[in-house]
Amino acid sequence: VQLQACGGGLVQTGGSLRLSCTASRGIASRNRMGWYRRAPGKQRELVATITNDGITNDAESVKGRFTISRGYGKSKDTVYLQMNTLKPEDTAVYYCNVVEYTGWRREYWGKGTLVTVSS
Repeated sequence: VQLQACGGGLVQTGGSLRLSCTASRGIASRNRMGWYRRAPGKQRELVATITNDGITNDAESVKGRFTISRGYGKSKDTVYLQMNTLKPEDTAVYYCNVVEYTGWRREYWGKGTLVTVSS
Protein backbone atom coordinates (compact mmCIF):
# COMPACT_ATOMS: atom_id res chain seq x y z
CA VAL A 1 0.00 0.00 0.00
CA GLN A 2 1.28 3.46 -0.88
CA LEU A 3 0.03 6.38 1.13
CA GLN A 4 -0.30 9.85 -0.35
CA ALA A 5 -0.56 12.61 2.21
CA CYS A 6 -1.27 16.23 1.51
CA GLY A 7 -2.42 19.38 3.24
CA GLY A 8 0.69 20.47 5.10
CA GLY A 9 2.00 24.00 4.98
CA LEU A 10 2.79 27.15 6.89
CA VAL A 11 0.22 28.62 9.24
CA GLN A 12 0.22 31.16 12.04
CA THR A 13 -0.40 30.31 15.67
CA GLY A 14 -4.09 29.74 16.22
CA GLY A 15 -4.71 28.79 12.62
CA SER A 16 -6.04 25.60 11.08
CA LEU A 17 -4.95 23.02 8.57
CA ARG A 18 -6.49 19.83 7.27
CA LEU A 19 -4.36 16.87 6.32
CA SER A 20 -5.59 14.02 4.18
CA CYS A 21 -4.08 10.68 3.25
CA THR A 22 -5.33 8.20 0.69
CA ALA A 23 -4.28 4.60 0.27
CA SER A 24 -3.31 3.45 -3.23
CA ARG A 25 -5.54 0.39 -3.01
CA GLY A 26 -8.35 -0.89 -0.91
CA ILE A 27 -7.10 -1.83 2.51
CA ALA A 28 -8.18 -4.78 4.62
CA SER A 29 -11.56 -4.53 6.28
CA ARG A 30 -9.94 -4.73 9.70
CA ASN A 31 -7.56 -1.82 9.86
CA ARG A 32 -6.37 1.22 11.69
CA MET A 33 -5.41 4.48 9.99
CA GLY A 34 -3.65 7.29 11.72
CA TRP A 35 -1.22 10.14 11.96
CA TYR A 36 2.13 10.39 13.68
CA ARG A 37 4.55 13.27 13.76
CA ARG A 38 8.23 13.96 14.25
CA ALA A 39 9.23 17.38 15.49
CA PRO A 40 12.78 18.67 14.96
CA GLY A 41 15.15 16.90 17.32
CA LYS A 42 12.46 14.63 18.73
CA GLN A 43 11.25 11.09 18.21
CA ARG A 44 8.20 10.24 16.22
CA GLU A 45 5.04 10.28 18.30
CA LEU A 46 1.42 9.33 17.95
CA VAL A 47 -1.01 12.09 17.02
CA ALA A 48 -4.26 10.19 16.45
CA THR A 49 -5.58 6.92 15.09
CA ILE A 50 -8.96 5.64 13.96
CA THR A 51 -10.05 2.07 13.37
CA ASN A 52 -12.36 0.76 10.68
CA ASP A 53 -15.05 0.77 13.40
CA GLY A 54 -14.49 4.46 14.03
CA ILE A 55 -12.74 4.06 17.37
CA THR A 56 -10.30 6.91 17.85
CA ASN A 57 -7.24 7.41 19.99
CA ASP A 58 -5.79 10.89 20.39
CA ALA A 59 -2.59 12.09 22.01
CA GLU A 60 -3.21 14.21 25.09
CA SER A 61 -1.39 17.13 23.52
CA VAL A 62 -3.92 17.41 20.69
CA LYS A 63 -7.18 16.56 22.42
CA GLY A 64 -9.79 19.22 21.86
CA ARG A 65 -7.80 20.73 18.99
CA PHE A 66 -7.30 17.95 16.42
CA THR A 67 -9.95 15.65 15.00
CA ILE A 68 -9.24 12.49 13.07
CA SER A 69 -11.85 11.09 10.71
CA ARG A 70 -12.10 8.88 7.69
CA GLY A 71 -14.08 8.87 4.53
CA TYR A 72 -17.07 6.69 3.70
CA GLY A 73 -18.01 4.58 0.72
CA LYS A 74 -15.55 5.08 -2.11
CA SER A 75 -13.43 7.28 0.17
CA LYS A 76 -13.25 4.79 3.03
CA ASP A 77 -9.50 4.39 2.59
CA THR A 78 -8.85 8.08 3.17
CA VAL A 79 -8.03 9.49 6.57
CA TYR A 80 -8.22 13.14 7.56
CA LEU A 81 -6.74 15.19 10.35
CA GLN A 82 -8.42 18.50 11.07
CA MET A 83 -6.01 20.61 13.09
CA ASN A 84 -7.34 23.69 14.84
CA THR A 85 -5.81 26.16 17.26
CA LEU A 86 -2.36 25.24 16.06
CA LYS A 87 0.63 25.99 18.25
CA PRO A 88 4.32 26.36 17.39
CA GLU A 89 4.96 23.05 19.18
CA ASP A 90 2.77 21.34 16.58
CA THR A 91 5.47 22.05 14.00
CA ALA A 92 6.58 18.68 12.67
CA VAL A 93 6.57 16.31 9.75
CA TYR A 94 3.28 14.46 9.87
CA TYR A 95 3.20 10.85 8.70
CA CYS A 96 0.22 8.86 7.61
CA ASN A 97 0.07 5.28 8.87
CA VAL A 98 -2.04 2.26 8.02
CA VAL A 99 -2.13 -1.06 9.85
CA GLU A 100 -3.93 -4.01 8.30
CA TYR A 101 -5.07 -7.01 10.33
CA THR A 102 -5.51 -10.00 8.01
CA GLY A 103 -4.38 -12.88 10.18
CA TRP A 104 -1.07 -11.10 10.50
CA ARG A 105 -0.21 -7.48 10.97
CA ARG A 106 1.00 -5.31 8.09
CA GLU A 107 2.02 -1.71 8.55
CA TYR A 108 2.59 1.04 6.00
CA TRP A 109 3.93 4.59 6.24
CA GLY A 110 3.54 7.61 4.02
CA LYS A 111 6.43 9.93 3.19
CA GLY A 112 5.28 12.73 5.45
CA THR A 113 4.01 16.24 5.02
CA LEU A 114 5.52 19.24 6.78
CA VAL A 115 3.41 21.43 9.05
CA THR A 116 5.02 24.64 10.25
CA VAL A 117 3.30 26.86 12.79
CA SER A 118 4.79 30.32 13.12
CA SER A 119 4.63 32.27 16.36
